[in-house]
Amino acid sequence: MKAKKEEKCELVAAMGIIGNKWNLLITWHLRDHKLRFTELQKRMYNVNPKTITKHLRDLENYKIIEREVFPEVPPRVEYSLTESGTALIPVLESITDWASEYMGFDLEKYKNSS
Repeated sequence: MKAKKEEKCELVAAMGIIGNKWNLLITWHLRDHKLRFTELQKRMYNVNPKTITKHLRDLENYKIIEREVFPEVPPRVEYSLTESGTALIPVLESITDWASEYMGFDLEKYKNSS
């Protein structure tokens, strides 16, 4: 396994962590409260569960989200944002505001449907 190359640009490093749509969507959906896997999957529409699992693991490795396992039968797992993940929310809100203005997108209508 190759060692990860250390990025010299902060923006490139950040994009490596949050620069794909699934990591952004997962972070966005966890902005208000903890979610179980099935709740998150419903919010992400028809995204393959394997894809969601991969990105949850990536975000957990980056310390953007945390996974809490409850010792129950059947097992219950909840995902939530870490302090670093919570710090991303104003950035994502700024991006959505920019997109709304740039694209003429009705952001309030979208926020109410998610």
